[in-house]
Amino acid sequence: MDLHHPHLIDDCLIHIFTFLTEEDLINASSVCKDWHEAAETPWLWRRMCLQRWSFCGSAVLGSEHVTHSWKRYFLRRCHLEMKMTKGHSGGYSCKSLRGHTGRVVGLVYLQGNSAQLPRLWNSSATVCSASADGTVRAWNIQRGELLWCSPVQSPLTGIVSDEQREVVITADSSGLIKTWHGQSGQEVASFPTASHAHSLLQYNVNGNWFLSVGTSQGSVCTLADSALTKRSSVMVCDTFEVNILLVSPDKKWIAAGTKDSSDCSPKVIHTESLTSPSENEDPLCRWVPAAGCQAAVFIPTQPARLAIIHRNGGPNNKVLSVFDVRLKKTKYKSEIQVQQVESFSLMLDTSSSNILLEAKDSNCLVLAADRTLWVYSLKGALLASFEEHTMPISSICVDSFRVVTASQDLSLRVLTWRNDRDRGLTLESRYHLLGGSHTMSRGFAHVACDYSSIVASAEGKDGKDVLKAYSFTS
Repeated sequence: MDLHHPHLIDDCLIHIFTFLTEEDLINASSVCKDWHEAAETPWLWRRMCLQRWSFCGSAVLGSEHVTHSWKRYFLRRCHLEMKMTKGHSGGYSCKSLRGHTGRVVGLVYLQGNSAQLPRLWNSSATVCSASADGTVRAWNIQRGELLWCSPVQSPLTGIVSDEQREVVITADSSGLIKTWHGQSGQEVASFPTASHAHSLLQYNVNGNWFLSVGTSQGSVCTLADSALTKRSSVMVCDTFEVNILLVSPDKKWIAAGTKDSSDCSPKVIHTESLTSPSENEDPLCRWVPAAGCQAAVFIPTQPARLAIIHRNGGPNNKVLSVFDVRLKKTKYKSEIQVQQVESFSLMLDTSSSNILLEAKDSNCLVLAADRTLWVYSLKGALLASFEEHTMPISSICVDSFRVVTASQDLSLRVLTWRNDRDRGLTLESRYHLLGGSHTMSRGFAHVACDYSSIVASAEGKDGKDVLKAYSFTS
């Protein structure tokens, strides 16, 4: 090293420090002034953020008024994730949100804390819940406060939200679809469907807003923009309710089907056939060869790869099949190609029809049925299984950091993702979050998560469900 050019020494130190862990880097910064200055280089800490979380834009460092360093951001987020991993008392707060006088049929985040751009210094989340008491309620879960409550209507049957536009969408037992302004709770628009709505799917295509509704008569009705203007209605499974409704990551395909028929297969529908239908052409759709569908999910990292759990012979024989969906265009016509890429039998020792299925990245499928949780690779390898509840699992939530299972035993089980040297990505069981007393509640029915909080609904024995909100702070 040339002592007459100290910047060369600094550059060498910074390069050497790229091989250190965060703990070693903090220790190195205490050695001397030169080491301290090198170890405080923002580039080093931003590099560690990118290595650990893949995506870190400058927006995560704060607002235009207060900007924090990459080092402080890294250490603060690590501290938060340690709390979320261990679940120790004092690492989180728990609020009970009371007000509904009926069953909670669904809950969604209206303003959540995103894992891509987490708010570490001013975290605040709004959750909306829909109930059979005919109301939708918005809650600040950190403060445990009711923000607004809609007027009473027919019992609600479903709820979804659009966080970008801060809109809540509900369906009631009469088939009435309503949109609500997320900040004020004011009704924005309504649309009466001809029958009971069983599933809601909101999505955006090229900046345009759409809502598809699965009905009890087996059709999918698609509405557009904030005025809920009807665009199309397509029959999927005549006489059976549409209770499977999904949109592909590339927004080009809608998968729709029913869990109630052992003979009916799900359909994939070209999104344009729903959002911009042609008067002279039939909808562009095709059956997926998977009769007796029990659960389905699109793989989030692929344009249109669909995983389906379906029956194979007897009611207890379950198969998981994976299909790629493509549109083939020729000079004279367009046709849908559904190609099976994987298929394997599931060792599910259960006759339960309530099978839950979610996907993580490109090669991980999370299944739950009865009291057991399984993790499979896309090729059928069983990566992990857990049976830690004493009663059936009623709901699961999967994100980039963890999996949360809600059970009728009135507990939530938190598991976190980790990379195993031999098996790759898998889950590690961490801790339980308890929901209160069994003398007051029957068990958890629904669960939802954002990056730093978990919300679940507990069924009250008096018919009045309660939300439990668990918030982790850094």
